[in-house]
Amino acid sequence: MKFTPLVEEYRGGVLENVHYGAIAVVDEKGGLMYAAGDAEHVTFLRSAAKPFQAIPAMKRRIDEVYGLDGRETALFAASHRGEAFHIEALESMLRKTGIREEQLHCCATYPLNEDAKALRHQAREAKRKLFHNCSGKHAGLLALCKHMGWDERTYYEPEHPVQKEIVQTLASFAEVPESSIPQGVDGCGLPIFALPLHKIAYSFMKLACPDRIGDADTRRAAAAIAGRMNEHPLMIADSKFVCSELLQDPNVTAKGGAKGVYGIGLRQERLGISLKVSDGAEHVWPCIVASILERLGYRNRETIDRLYKLVPNVIANDGGTEVGERRAVFELKA
Repeated sequence: MKFTPLVEEYRGGVLENVHYGAIAVVDEKGGLMYAAGDAEHVTFLRSAAKPFQAIPAMKRRIDEVYGLDGRETALFAASHRGEAFHIEALESMLRKTGIREEQLHCCATYPLNEDAKALRHQAREAKRKLFHNCSGKHAGLLALCKHMGWDERTYYEPEHPVQKEIVQTLASFAEVPESSIPQGVDGCGLPIFALPLHKIAYSFMKLACPDRIGDADTRRAAAAIAGRMNEHPLMIADSKFVCSELLQDPNVTAKGGAKGVYGIGLRQERLGISLKVSDGAEHVWPCIVASILERLGYRNRETIDRLYKLVPNVIANDGGTEVGERRAVFELKA
C-alpha cells in the first residue's frame, strides 16, 4: 500500500501520531489531476456507496410512488445518527410504504449520536433496527423490491435483482467492467464494493455533474438523490458530522464511509475527490477535506471554516485546555 502521511498530531510540541492514507482528484473526464499517495489504491466504499445504491430506487421514482417527502427520500443515501427527527422520518417512511421494521436486514442497535443514544438509554428503550445508521438505505431498497415485485426476503443477497442492478450502476458511474469490482459484506449485511480511489472520485464527480452520465434515467436519478442530500443535509448524518456540514454547500455532493473512505464532487469546478485514511480514523476528515479545498483554491470559505470549526486543528484535553495541534502535511502532486 503506497500510503503517505496525511495528518500529523502533536502534543506538547512532540509528534504523537501520524495518519497515513491516499487522495485522488480527477477532472470531469476522469483524468487524474492531483494525488497524494497511490490513487490506484483499491478500497471498499462502505457507506460512501449509498448515493449510488439509491439510484435504482430513484430511477423508478419510488419517492413519488409512495408519496415520500424530501427528508424521507434523503434517508435512502444516509448514514443517519439516530436523532429523534431521523427516527420520525423513518417511521413515516415505513407507514407510507407498508414495510415492517422487522423486514430490515440490518441489526438492531442504538443510535450513533451520543446524545440520542443517552436519551434512549434513559427511557429504557430497547435496541431497534431503525436506530441503525443504514436503516434508510434498507427501507429504500425494500420499497423498490415491493414496487417491482421482487422477493423482499432476500434483497440483501448478491444474486438478488436489486443488488445486481446496484453493481451495474456503480460500474456505469466508474466506467469499469462489473467483473472487475471486488465485493464483500458491509457492516449492515448488504453487499459492498471496492474501486480504485480515482474511480471513486470520478463516480462522485458524475454524481455532482450528472450531465456526464449517458443514460437519461440514471442522469435524472443522480440529480434527484444528490439534490435531496443538499436540500436535507442533516438527514444524511447529523448536526455534528462532516457529511452534513459539507452538504450545506449547494456546490458540493459528499458522502463518507467506514474505515476512513470519503468521496466528494464539486459542481462548478467539475472535479471529483476521494480519500482513504489507512487507519480508518474519521475525526481527521475535516482537516484533510478542508486542506484539499484550500489547496484547490476553493472559493467558498464558509464551507472550509465550518469544517475547521467542526473538528478544530487545536487539540484540547478532557478539561478543554489546549495541549497540541494537528496539521495536514500531504502534498497534492500534479
